Amino acid sequence: MREYTIRQNDAGQRLDRWLGKTLPLLPAPLAQKYIRLKRIKHNGKGAKRDTRLAVGDVLQLYINDEFFDAPTPENAFLSVFQPQLDIIYEDENLLLVNKRPGLVVHPDEQEKVNTLITHIQAYLYQKKEWNPYKEHAFAPALCNRIDRNTGGIVIAAKNAEALRVINDKIKAREIDKYYLAVLHGVMQPCAGKLEHFLRKDEEKKQVQVFRQPVPDGKTAVTYYKTLAVENGLSLVECHLHTGRTHQIRAQFAAAGHPLLGDGKYGSGKDNRRFGRRFQALYSYKLAFTLPTDAGMLNYMRGKVFSVSDVDFTTEYFPRLK
Repeated sequence: MREYTIRQNDAGQRLDRWLGKTLPLLPAPLAQKYIRLKRIKHNGKGAKRDTRLAVGDVLQLYINDEFFDAPTPENAFLSVFQPQLDIIYEDENLLLVNKRPGLVVHPDEQEKVNTLITHIQAYLYQKKEWNPYKEHAFAPALCNRIDRNTGGIVIAAKNAEALRVINDKIKAREIDKYYLAVLHGVMQPCAGKLEHFLRKDEEKKQVQVFRQPVPDGKTAVTYYKTLAVENGLSLVECHLHTGRTHQIRAQFAAAGHPLLGDGKYGSGKDNRRFGRRFQALYSYKLAFTLPTDAGMLNYMRGKVFSVSDVDFTTEYFPRLK
């Protein structure tokens, strides 16, 4: 329990507004619930959310200690009252989530709270599967990343051993990643392999594509096959052999067929013609091949997970079955 005495600067405020300023980690819906349950007492009695505070009023807050902490990236999950997750698979070690386009996976300069990892941590905390306030507690972590405006399957590890195994298997290319992408034009041939060397420009936050090795360049290999062609666009399935930053976007742009909606590597004029503001790219399938020993995750061998619906396939290829 924490007790506060209202001073002149806080007088005249509504109780719920005062709570929002004093305890920024406490979600507003949870604050309303605590007021209803009388876990917040005003001069020793229950109060309503619109109670006006006066100088000398005493507030007693029967609220978990963690909500009194200062906001940091590590405790941002506390402010998520109802985690929004599209869960594809879950067990005691792993969580596979279908990330929607527009959601960033980790906090960045633009977004600190509404991130995929924050929603995952809030979900596991509220399920009582994770308690960060225990000594040496492991924090649920993402094993793969997807760009803000790309959708698709992201793997989260619930414990340190699962994180180690998945990271090792991704590095060893024992988890196959498949994407769907919409391209301008038609690839020739309709199926094949793109192989380049990519060098990241940190200032521009994009990659340069080279056909020959270059200093600081990393090999990028993508296998592709065309699934449908309609109205000057192609729907392509991409199988990543490597997982470089912006790999698919940069390689297809270098091949003369940028992704629909890609403002960084494509043509604004062409994208506006179709009314799309971000890249048509989706990580729609993961295959856990795991040909070598996967330790505690051997049970995942041979499992394949896919997203049932990718909106741009029906939007631009309505005749595709």
